[in-house]
Amino acid sequence: MPDRSVESVTPPLFIPGTVDVVLPCLDEARALPWVLGRIPAGWRPIVVDNGSTDGSAELARSLGATVVREDRRGFGAACHAGLLAATAELVCFLDCDGSLDPAQLHRVTGPVLDGSADLVLGRRRPTTPGAWPLHARLANAELARRLRARTGAPLHDLGPMRAARREHLLALGLGDRRSGYPLEMVLSASAAGLRITETAVDYLPRSGRSKVTGTLRGTRQAIRDMRAVLASPPPTLLVIAKAPVPGRVKTRLTPPYTPEQAAALAEAALADTLAELGRVPAGRRLLVLDGEPGDWLLPGWQVVPQGPGGLDERLAAAFALAPPDVPALLVGMDTPQLRAQSLAAPLAAAARGGVDAWYGPATDGGFWALGLARPTAALAQQLLLGVPMSTDRTGAVLLERLSTAGLTVHQLPALTDVDTAASAAEVATLAPHTRFAEQWRSLKVTGGVPS
Repeated sequence: MPDRSVESVTPPLFIPGTVDVVLPCLDEARALPWVLGRIPAGWRPIVVDNGSTDGSAELARSLGATVVREDRRGFGAACHAGLLAATAELVCFLDCDGSLDPAQLHRVTGPVLDGSADLVLGRRRPTTPGAWPLHARLANAELARRLRARTGAPLHDLGPMRAARREHLLALGLGDRRSGYPLEMVLSASAAGLRITETAVDYLPRSGRSKVTGTLRGTRQAIRDMRAVLASPPPTLLVIAKAPVPGRVKTRLTPPYTPEQAAALAEAALADTLAELGRVPAGRRLLVLDGEPGDWLLPGWQVVPQGPGGLDERLAAAFALAPPDVPALLVGMDTPQLRAQSLAAPLAAAARGGVDAWYGPATDGGFWALGLARPTAALAQQLLLGVPMSTDRTGAVLLERLSTAGLTVHQLPALTDVDTAASAAEVATLAPHTRFAEQWRSLKVTGGVPS
């Protein structure tokens, strides 16, 4: 075991249970006692055993760590298993080989906790000349350069010590399970509008050989994984909506609601939809709007007027706004209960292989989402023009069109559209923390009549 005589670090006190530390582990028994002994008091280490044969899992458990088993080999698989096992509001990631000092974790958690950043990476500063091999350092510098150009974030290192809020990371729907996972996290965080920064941390000689850059095979695989992530652009997100004007939206809610109350519910549903889709990694976010935007419009959304014609024509025209070489997903404004992760995960680069379209069925027989891997105006017209809208057969007809076109479809979760007072009550009950539910509760409909 290399010398670990680093400067003493006394991290600030945190409430126990507020931080989980994910430690991907493959045969790290030699480093584990030092690593686990340096975890800040009250923080929970989650050691993810990725197939160790040296007793790492048993040792970690005996030292008080939570141990998670991940049979699928891969750095990303281990990291993501730890993220799923985490329950704390704040999650850190740290290599388990002793190359980074866990007592310095407060350097990456601090900016997240004080609200100045959403994802913080530790910029490695080698403590000895041999701590960071030259070939790995040069490759990292080139990758960081490309990251700065792609994201605008002031990054100089794809540092393995990092921290973020758990809910933010889950909403990204990260799909890579190999060496591309750390890179995907940064790119997806940037595409979701998260603030990214870095802070200096010590980099020590590791215990043992790197599983990634320690061999020619591992280095080649890491390069392939990261190239694949870099080559996959984030999707275009489209929301088609009517401006929430009384008498023009949610007319099936009246009665029991007044036109003004129906418009208030529509506004809340639209705001929820824009907010949740704002957490999904995307290259562009377009609101295809019938009407004028109001103060409900959130930053990051570009407003584009709807085209003329029936709903089938307007839906098809919306896809013409998206670049043909980037996946595009179109969502309506009637499902405020949708969740970012349920869209981000199937749209992640690693999940797109072999998928031509995404389809979100509505429980009333319609559909709430349609995505195309390679959107073109001609394909959108082929799929949508002439589809009868707002019937219990709408979704079935569209699915048949997708099948006839020879497209491989990934089906999204079924959701209930807000169209009637009964469906409004159902959605508000299913998603009680949304703006829509808050607005619904404020109207106090009793016996079918607002009070």
